[in-house]
Amino acid sequence: MAGEFDEIRTKLEGIAEELADLAITRLRESIDAGGHELPVDERRLTRARRAVEKAINLLREPDDAGWFDD
Repeated sequence: MAGEFDEIRTKLEGIAEELADLAITRLRESIDAGGHELPVDERRLTRARRAVEKAINLLREPDDAGWFDD
């Protein structure tokens, strides 16, 4: 069973990277426009990236962990 989630993890890692890049773009756009607060989109993108990273880590755990982390 080891490696059974490798493809999914790889896809999720790509998605997490895309979300991080988009969040950075939003921050740059805000700074360029003279903004002094974090853009709402950046916060949402960061939360989404963290959720994807959590999924990546869950898929790295052994199947017999014996507990679930919601």
